[in-house]
Amino acid sequence: MLLWAAAVLAASAAGGLQDDARAAAAEYGVPESVLLGVSYLESRWDSHGGRPSVSGGYGPMHLVDAAAVPKGGHHHVGDPRGDGARPMRMTAPLPPARPAEQTLQRAARLTGLPPDVLRRDRAANLRGGAALLADEQRRLGAPLSSDPVAWHGALTRYANAGFANEVFEVLREGAGRRTDDGSLVRLPVTPVPAFRTDTGVTGTAAECPSELACEWMPAAYERLGKGDYGNHDRLGSKRRVDYIVIHDTEGTFRGIPTLVKNPKYVSWHYTIRSRDGHVAQHVRTNDVAWHAGNWDVNSRSIGIEHEGYLAKGGTWYTEAMYRSSADLVRYLADKYGVPLDRAHIIGHDNVPGTTAKTVPGMHEDPGPYWDWARFFALMDAPIQGDGESEGEGEGTSVIINPDYATHQPTFTGCVSKTSAKLCKPQGAASVWLHTEPRSDAALVDDAGKRPGAGSTFSVYDHSARATAGQRYALAGTSGEWTAIWYLGQKAWFQNPPSSPTAVRANGPLVTPITDKVKVYGRAYPERSAYPSGVRYQEHAPLPYTLRKGQYYSLAQTLTGSYLAAGSYNPAKHVTVRGKLRYHQIQLGHRVMFVRADDVRVIS
Repeated sequence: MLLWAAAVLAASAAGGLQDDARAAAAEYGVPESVLLGVSYLESRWDSHGGRPSVSGGYGPMHLVDAAAVPKGGHHHVGDPRGDGARPMRMTAPLPPARPAEQTLQRAARLTGLPPDVLRRDRAANLRGGAALLADEQRRLGAPLSSDPVAWHGALTRYANAGFANEVFEVLREGAGRRTDDGSLVRLPVTPVPAFRTDTGVTGTAAECPSELACEWMPAAYERLGKGDYGNHDRLGSKRRVDYIVIHDTEGTFRGIPTLVKNPKYVSWHYTIRSRDGHVAQHVRTNDVAWHAGNWDVNSRSIGIEHEGYLAKGGTWYTEAMYRSSADLVRYLADKYGVPLDRAHIIGHDNVPGTTAKTVPGMHEDPGPYWDWARFFALMDAPIQGDGESEGEGEGTSVIINPDYATHQPTFTGCVSKTSAKLCKPQGAASVWLHTEPRSDAALVDDAGKRPGAGSTFSVYDHSARATAGQRYALAGTSGEWTAIWYLGQKAWFQNPPSSPTAVRANGPLVTPITDKVKVYGRAYPERSAYPSGVRYQEHAPLPYTLRKGQYYSLAQTLTGSYLAAGSYNPAKHVTVRGKLRYHQIQLGHRVMFVRADDVRVIS
């Protein structure tokens, strides 16, 4: 066995991934295009240095070893609705683990190769994946056909119908890229039909594009006594949706069915599994889920959880999950008229706190390792500049957009939140912001997130970070450095012409009319708009102010509203609409709101 493993390693070193895939496909009777299509969805043909994914998958074929899946619970804690009116609920523990699909061990049995070789050797990993696909075809009683179309059933058995459909989309589109181990791989366009099967749905059909074959896995909705209930609000009519919020689960998909059925837990609309992009829906999109920690955002958003961890354990998300999520978000954005930009497609880490007290406890997921540029490219809405802005005057913006693969900033905290040990180098979507245009200058401070303490390089601390797709007002340039207005100060990031981390852009900005303009985490109406019987929601300013001479990007203008939904009975819900107008701005890492009367718009 050891001699055979050595021979595999030697053969791998001699050729690239394309040659390895061709040999594996021929050995097991699998069409090369199908093997490459599956591998592309699993890993984009990358090996990731032998590190496991968030769901314990290794190598270009994402062979899963359950022992590599990190232990941990779901990350939602505290006030479930985000309105300060619900009791504190601590994190629910994960249920006992059910065995994950051990594709690594199964591939070892089929190929006769040791699991360790399958984990770390590219050629062996591809052979393992080809063996699994051929085995699924045989179990169907189907021949090992050279026609890719004949493998749709095997692909469905290998993962699910949505994954099989997406493989055929990859074949129809074709693909090509240089992988992280230097291999140049090309998948030519293959003339295959587009599959739109709506299988795999249990119970009431989910709200989903048909190619994803989503599952309906409903969240609990029960009375809990003493006026309390859980775990979402049913409205019964179409609501306004301004945001789609991207989360990560900080736990595995196998714990999701138990969590969503717990009425004392929080809720969200969808969960997407990493290894194959499978989508489960839990709450109707016209209903309000309790996912963002901010009731104003909850009432105007859809929340999507992605199996994974911000920092711990696994280090990469699969292409299958990115593509399923992109298909879903594009579908929802079209349904509700949500713009495909980073002011409306936001991370949980971009949701503002509701009061100064809640700001430090707001969440940080999906974090800097979520590839926003790749995500938006898959939605046919690539992150790019929209103008050749010159100078540094009024109306000039920049959009953060580092090259994810080559941009590898320093982070700590991957071992534990308090660890000072450096994280392993890997691509990231964020840039660090300094007080001066040099790398040894201090990071800018966030007085709300870390009151009385300086910013850190922790992967959990976004106090001094700007992320791909976010638009900021330009505040200056100095050599290879660019400054933006950020939390009331100039914040500098490295932006060399040879490897830019931002692009110039146009877009509306706001600037204060008076000094020390207040900023808010909720766009609530004025007191006079509230009818009798509905409690007035205080306007609680956050610990930030806008100073004269500063500029911030404007995303949307809206009139204050408040959904009074503190009842199990939807008939008792009241929507309060006022006349007070707000502008949503990019103040720091999070979006926030200013009153329209306090600023001047530069369009």
